[in-house]
Amino acid sequence: MVPADNLIRGRSSGKLDQTGESRDALGNLIAVGALFSLLFSALAFGAVEAWSIAVFGFLVLLLGALWIIKAWGDKRLRLVLPATFWPLGAFLIFGALQTVSRSDETGKRFAISLDVEATRLVLEVLAVLLIAFLIFANFFVSGRRLLWLRSFFILFGLGLAVFGLIQKFTWNGKYYWVIQPSLPPTAPFGPFVNHNHFAGYLEMIAPIPLAMLLVRSVHREISLFYGFAAAMMGVAVFISLSRGGMISLLSGFIFVIAFGAKPALERFRGQEVVNRTPVILAQLLAVVLILAIIAFGVLWTGADEVVQRVQQGELNSGGMDRADGDTRFLDGRFWIWRDTLKMIRANWQTGVGLGAYETAFPLFTKSNGSLVVSQAHNDYLQIVADCGIVGFVLAVWFLIALLRDIKGAMQHREAVMSGMALGCGGGIVAILIHSLFDFNLQLPSNALLFLALTAVVSTIRMAATKMRQSSIE
Repeated sequence: MVPADNLIRGRSSGKLDQTGESRDALGNLIAVGALFSLLFSALAFGAVEAWSIAVFGFLVLLLGALWIIKAWGDKRLRLVLPATFWPLGAFLIFGALQTVSRSDETGKRFAISLDVEATRLVLEVLAVLLIAFLIFANFFVSGRRLLWLRSFFILFGLGLAVFGLIQKFTWNGKYYWVIQPSLPPTAPFGPFVNHNHFAGYLEMIAPIPLAMLLVRSVHREISLFYGFAAAMMGVAVFISLSRGGMISLLSGFIFVIAFGAKPALERFRGQEVVNRTPVILAQLLAVVLILAIIAFGVLWTGADEVVQRVQQGELNSGGMDRADGDTRFLDGRFWIWRDTLKMIRANWQTGVGLGAYETAFPLFTKSNGSLVVSQAHNDYLQIVADCGIVGFVLAVWFLIALLRDIKGAMQHREAVMSGMALGCGGGIVAILIHSLFDFNLQLPSNALLFLALTAVVSTIRMAATKMRQSSIE
């Protein structure tokens, strides 16, 4: 194991390490495998079915085994543990403690978790996600591989948006037009069973191309493509009819615009106002054009449906939108939140157990049981319900470390790195806001993307810190 700062070389420049990377075939293979895990988990319906979870877990464990082989061949383990790793690891340990059980003389079993088997299944997925997080944090520390990741995000996000839109208007009741779902989905979009999860995935990616435009880190020809990609992802989120997705996407864009203006100005500090003003106006025009394209795309493909969804909270299919829990955005969630608070009050110390929410919910609700409630539709409430005050403390710890990473990463002096950090930060903010209304982070695919963005901002922050330390010396 080596200190984190030693992984980011560059004498006085503080640039991310690219030394010998082109000759690191095994490291490149692991990095490509990590990108494939992102692609597979999203296209395999969010990796929510048993077979897709198994394949995803096998893939990540295989990458972990290759990492061990690489360490053996290099005769050293190069390991960086981001600050956000520690609360995540603590979650895993606490979840394991929740499964510890004992039986009395009558054979009755006692444990913190109200559903030990469900908790153990969740722990398996969390362990796989934590390994994947470490792979992203350790194999995307160079500028070259971070550019790979940036290109993958934008190209895959664009492809997913286009695919989702095409399937929306040619939906025949089957995924990919050939795969019959085991249960008729109520609000599918793209490869996801739930339109909210499709929107949650894209809202984490869409701010990245917008950020690269604002910090002017790409050539003019590529910037046109980036603007088109951001606009198409925005159109797909709105056409998905996810109200939480619409709110969160706009929040991510606002974050990027608000925090992208300052570094753009600093890059032109010292120049004459007459010279830098056209540049700033061009950046603002780019943002306006992206928003205009999104608006035009929505109007062209179905503005009436979007307006109806926002105003009335109804899908054109009619009846209850079971993906949201009711025909109303917040009305269908308030009663779930109310009963979740009862669960929290009754188990505030240690929670009901990771993954045990569905088992515990009927004990605290007055509903007639006609609707199965598997999640709280609020990731923050569910963390506290599952893990009590311990989960609350760990979540706050994680968020503080994450926001610190985002802030530090955006201060990187190189436009490419600061733009990447800004875009990833916008995506993180978007999904954190969406988590107030839905349960995106409980899907392996969306959780994996979120952790990948978290690893990126951590890596760039460490590089920025190294750069500042080198300049002081």
